[in-house]
Amino acid sequence: MANLTVSGFVLMGFPTNPELENLFVSLFLFLYLLAQTGNILIITTSRVDRLNSPMYFFLKHLYFSDVGYSSVTVPRSIYNSFMQCGNISLGECIVQCYAFTLCGTAELAMLTLTSYDRYVAICPSLHYDIIMDVRTCVHGLVGVWISGVIIAVIHTSATFSIHFCGPRIIHQSFCDVSQILKLSCYNDHIREIGVTAFLSLAAFLVVIFIGFSYMHIFSSVLRMPSAESRTKAFSTCLPHLAVVILFLSTGAIEYFKPQCDSPTVLDMFLTMMYTVVPPTFNPMIYSLRRHQVSSDINQR
Repeated sequence: MANLTVSGFVLMGFPTNPELENLFVSLFLFLYLLAQTGNILIITTSRVDRLNSPMYFFLKHLYFSDVGYSSVTVPRSIYNSFMQCGNISLGECIVQCYAFTLCGTAELAMLTLTSYDRYVAICPSLHYDIIMDVRTCVHGLVGVWISGVIIAVIHTSATFSIHFCGPRIIHQSFCDVSQILKLSCYNDHIREIGVTAFLSLAAFLVVIFIGFSYMHIFSSVLRMPSAESRTKAFSTCLPHLAVVILFLSTGAIEYFKPQCDSPTVLDMFLTMMYTVVPPTFNPMIYSLRRHQVSSDINQR
């Protein structure tokens, strides 16, 4: 239940230095527009070209979550910078936190599903069509969004059930949970600590699952007799693994690093790295390998 004694917050946004602010606003806007254009084009192309394999089924929904993930925070941050006003109501902040958690959870879950798809395509490849049938894909997708909704509800409810003390200033360009918790009264966020511990455990299990998947993938690839086959397999898997590492590492650094009293260049850089960089590079990475991967799947 939300703390109704708070009417809103003030987002500090980008660094107050005008030159740095203009630089970050320009970068955020450029990467955001590039991400939305790339994701929408890939989604449209996949539908037009009738790319219905499990990989493209998951990728289309990964792109969809990318669109929402970056749209939750970036447009409002840029608007606040142009208007020189960081006020945000309690309701808007709650919605932003909920949508950001939902899209972030869905993003991570979709990356996990795509890693499993790559594992099945390369390791037990002869059974790919049996394992990754339509029913499995649909159940996986439903699980992604149901788990995202549940985690977002729990996380947001726990965050805004605390009591806030002191100035309602958030030293970030959006309603970031780690910054909101700094505003809580002393020892008043035990519930949120429990939720954070649960989310950390879930993220750890995801990392373990993806790690074991790629251990088996690389083991199978290295046993391939053909150098061309090994090259194609690595070119398919390594970019995906790079996206996963980038998404998890920058988010973890931002969440667990010591918090400053005002947004720094490092804060803005990390924010950009985990909010707009993955959605920007996902369509580039996967579309560059589209013909190679499609050919590889068709030749199984």
